[in-house]
Amino acid sequence: MGSVEAPLLLPAPSVEGCPGCVMEWRKANSKGRVPYMELFFVGVTSLASSLPITCLFPFMYFMVRDFHIAKTEEDIGFYAGFLAASYMVGRAIAAIFWGILADRIGRKPVIAFSILSVVIFNTLFGLSTTYWMAITTRFVLGALNGLLAPIKAYSVEVCQTEHQALGLSLVNTAWALGLIVGPALGGYLAQPTEKYPYIFSEDSFFGRFPYLLPCLSVSAFATIVLISCIWLPETIHKHKVPERAKIVKALSSQVGYQDSPRRKSLLQNRPWMSTMLPYCFFSLHDTAYSEILSLWAVSDRKYGGLSFSTEGIAEVLSMAGASLLVYQLIIYRWVHKILGTVNSSRVASATSIVVIATYPFMTYLSGVNLSFALCAAAMIKSTLSITATTGICLLQNNVVCQEQRGAANGISTTAMSFFKSIAPIGAGALFSWAQKRQDATFLPGDQVVFVVLNLVQLLGLISTFEPFLVLPALPE
Repeated sequence: MGSVEAPLLLPAPSVEGCPGCVMEWRKANSKGRVPYMELFFVGVTSLASSLPITCLFPFMYFMVRDFHIAKTEEDIGFYAGFLAASYMVGRAIAAIFWGILADRIGRKPVIAFSILSVVIFNTLFGLSTTYWMAITTRFVLGALNGLLAPIKAYSVEVCQTEHQALGLSLVNTAWALGLIVGPALGGYLAQPTEKYPYIFSEDSFFGRFPYLLPCLSVSAFATIVLISCIWLPETIHKHKVPERAKIVKALSSQVGYQDSPRRKSLLQNRPWMSTMLPYCFFSLHDTAYSEILSLWAVSDRKYGGLSFSTEGIAEVLSMAGASLLVYQLIIYRWVHKILGTVNSSRVASATSIVVIATYPFMTYLSGVNLSFALCAAAMIKSTLSITATTGICLLQNNVVCQEQRGAANGISTTAMSFFKSIAPIGAGALFSWAQKRQDATFLPGDQVVFVVLNLVQLLGLISTFEPFLVLPALPE
């Protein structure tokens, strides 16, 4: 970072009506202040996008069971995996398109359309009466919700360099908050006629659609966020790149701020390409972990589970989300400052392997001890996962220029979504297989599940070292 102080007021943007120039001018005149308003928009829009995913976790097992598609209870995990994967398959197919479109027409219209898709198709998911209708609505929602690529680019573009880690981490902070609100909505509002018979009767609308109420709650919040997008400032420049580069350079030279790494093809950008491998491995692990944790916790003890209720697992996930929220807002910036972008990912990944290894031993606990152990492990694991992923995401966004950021995030989102679509299917099949081998001599029952999870995490850790990861010739 440069040490030259910025003048009290820099000249107004020379390209009238260009939102990108206005944003660069605002950053240049910010004197190092955090852009709280813009980051608030990043947080609430990311939260609205994450809630349809996290809301599903507590009742996914029961939803599949109610559709009567699984022949045995052990097969429910297999079908639940396909249901969870349908969203990620849709996102994998369309993410590159949304990223490129966000580079062409701007971040704001893509973000607004994505939130609109949440309002419509998340509601339709709650109205599903068959397994295939549920999968279809989840798939379409994933394909039309192109928020992740532009919001990551946006969170970096509204911040000066010293605040970019905070901006990008807020996208993950929204996921943390989603892990609090989403499971709570899913756990407490699903099947309302059973939980609150004095309010909802079996003959009511919610008796016919037992999973609609949490979906309606998410859609209502997304509607409020959609309206708030009216005030979302744009960051894309509306003029030719050479002219834009000249303006940015003039502003940057006065504040010691740089926004433009070398402009070259993304496929020729070795530092960016090398981040894809750890990003995909970490995403595969995190999604498989979330799938297995919910299925394992609510399944019966005779199958190696913990016999938690939907409310019980909702409380565990909410506690994990709460700890993650505190960590992201208060602690992460110091971890990033002390360890750096890459080392923080490495340390978090290695520690995560140790934490996962403790899960099979929880079947020997019961009552308060079990709840405490599961909550503590889930809280620690969530903070480690977000640290590893945020470090790689920050590296991805810092080695490309703004004109490529939407496409870069779109490509990485596609790759990540592909792995995330494989994760629940594989995790569900692995979990179902493990339940049928409780008396096996080698790694019986759930033990084999957590060993496989750790193997995936180990591959992610290895990919953060040379020669797999190519570090850029830029300061972290």
